[in-house]
Amino acid sequence: GHKLVLDATPEVGGEDRGPRPKPLVMVALAGCTGMDVVSILKKMRVEIEGLEIKVEGNISEEHPKTFTELKLIYEFKGKDLPMDKLKKAVEMSDEKYCGVSAFYKKAVPLSYEIRLG
Repeated sequence: GHKLVLDATPEVGGEDRGPRPKPLVMVALAGCTGMDVVSILKKMRVEIEGLEIKVEGNISEEHPKTFTELKLIYEFKGKDLPMDKLKKAVEMSDEKYCGVSAFYKKAVPLSYEIRLG
């Protein structure tokens, strides 16, 4: 199996030897949808040179501190990319395929933005 070290910052008693849990939630979301989108685009015969997904989130002030919203920013790299197909691939991941997204949507609003880089 794989090993993952989680830790906290020194300010709260950690040694900063690994990520915190909330950023991992964001990584899981980006990874799931990213794998979907790349696979869907391959089936559509759209060749991209790269895809970077950033996840932004707002966290509640009160305990338990949870996400109040999450936003995915898809930045596609490539030449003459068809925006309609990029949008369709992201929508298909969001609405049909990404299990992580479906799970999170039950607890927090999710939105997305598509950019060409």
